[in-house]
Amino acid sequence: MSNTTTTRMLRAYVQMAAPTLFLSGFFKSPPENFYNTEKVEIDIERSEEDVSIVITDLSQGYRMNADDLYTNKSFLPPINKEAGAINAFDMIKRQVGQNPFDNPNFQANAILQSFKRFRKFEGKIKRSRELQGSQILQSGIVSLVDSAGIVLYTIDYKPKATHFPTVVIDWDSASSTKAKDLEGLADTIRADGLADPQTLVFDDLAFSDFINDSSIQALLNNRRINIGSIRPQSRGAGATYQGEIAIGNYVFQMWTYNGRYKHPQTGVSTKFMQPNKVIMLDDMARLDATFGAIPKIVPPEARALPFLPPRISDGAAGVDLSTNAWVTADGEQVFVGAGIRQLLIPTAIDTYGCLTTKN
Repeated sequence: MSNTTTTRMLRAYVQMAAPTLFLSGFFKSPPENFYNTEKVEIDIERSEEDVSIVITDLSQGYRMNADDLYTNKSFLPPINKEAGAINAFDMIKRQVGQNPFDNPNFQANAILQSFKRFRKFEGKIKRSRELQGSQILQSGIVSLVDSAGIVLYTIDYKPKATHFPTVVIDWDSASSTKAKDLEGLADTIRADGLADPQTLVFDDLAFSDFINDSSIQALLNNRRINIGSIRPQSRGAGATYQGEIAIGNYVFQMWTYNGRYKHPQTGVSTKFMQPNKVIMLDDMARLDATFGAIPKIVPPEARALPFLPPRISDGAAGVDLSTNAWVTADGEQVFVGAGIRQLLIPTAIDTYGCLTTKN
């Protein structure tokens, strides 16, 4: 009911958190990582850092070399499918930001709602992938649960236990040996993965303990050699670049990561990085992000097409959603859905590790 009062409608505010994808961003998706098959397989061939042994006389024959053995690994990806209903009787209501005195356009409102739902689906699915990445880089095991805490999907990539050590002396202790702890893990990764790690990702507790250590401050404050610096800079994706530091024979780029998700069981805002953890990795090593399509036998009917974006596939952005839409016979309900079979694979599994900084 209108009266003599006048009202100005301001632009609507919609609170929507963009998913943070810093950890899963270390996993790459070249074109061959998009597929329609049920499983994915990888042949893995490893060699050692052998040297050629000399011979003592030109008349001697060649030293014979055997072919390196390879292993084959097969993986069945988990499935994400999200859907939502759009009811005609809801489209008569004022939508967010609309003028209450405008005549509603039912189909236009429904299209707006469908794309809003697809954005929500995409955000949820991306966070699920980030959860995979965080679990792989911190433990080597993926374990995905439902709202009751029941494990619905698990895969153990069986990394070496030596890549996931716990410090002998807690990092919040004055007698801790932080530089030695990190150098020891780096040496292990170098020996097993044949690559120098150059990236450190800290949770906030571990980083606070790290920079408050006088021995670390001495490294960072050394003006003659310039072996380290702290230069906080946000790089998006929920992470902040904190500078670099040289420890032993290694130069590390340091990051802190504060990305969060709503835990499906507890409903609590939870950090992807567990407390007192430091991930160490060679960010040039091969880590794979793979995406399988959700199969459909028949394409959506013509009535559903206005509510349906095409398959959302972008390897650079790390997304490959199969979309769907269907309409009830009476035309009063539209259902929209998006699905994916996404799996992150630590192919170069010996090129990373995670240090626990507190017993």
